Amino acid sequence: MKSLRERAAEGLQVGDRFEIVRCLSDDDIRQFAKISRDYNPVHCDARYAELRRFKAPIAHGLLTASLVTEIGGQIGWLATGMSFEFKRPVYAGEQLTCHWYIAEIDDRGHAMAEVRVLNAEGVSVLDAKTSGVLPGAQERGYLKQMLAERDPTNGAA
Repeated sequence: MKSLRERAAEGLQVGDRFEIVRCLSDDDIRQFAKISRDYNPVHCDARYAELRRFKAPIAHGLLTASLVTEIGGQIGWLATGMSFEFKRPVYAGEQLTCHWYIAEIDDRGHAMAEVRVLNAEGVSVLDAKTSGVLPGAQERGYLKQMLAERDPTNGAA
């Protein structure tokens, strides 16, 4: 099975679908709070989260949305816009599956993707749309070179 990066190097098309599975940990949530400086107690304090009617602290919405950017980064998508609808809370340890679908590509390589992140029960926790610019021929050539060199800057490889 080809990696997301390999598929991008070959050229992306309308109808292409991508999927990743990930669990966000307590440490991921703590690190995101530190990086983003978003210390809302709903993410950091169990009692406060309970007062807000959550069973435990919840992941930041933008941390959950980082699954969108994980796929985008792997395929060389240069985002020009994103919109998110947060549907359900995400808890540490919960398995998430992110589904990407390229819905439109124009003649300039500008594209639109529809994204859905589902929990282990198959319930949507995040719906998103993202617009962006696809890698052109020159960038795809360089992606192929990077892959031939074992993609040394790719943390996911």
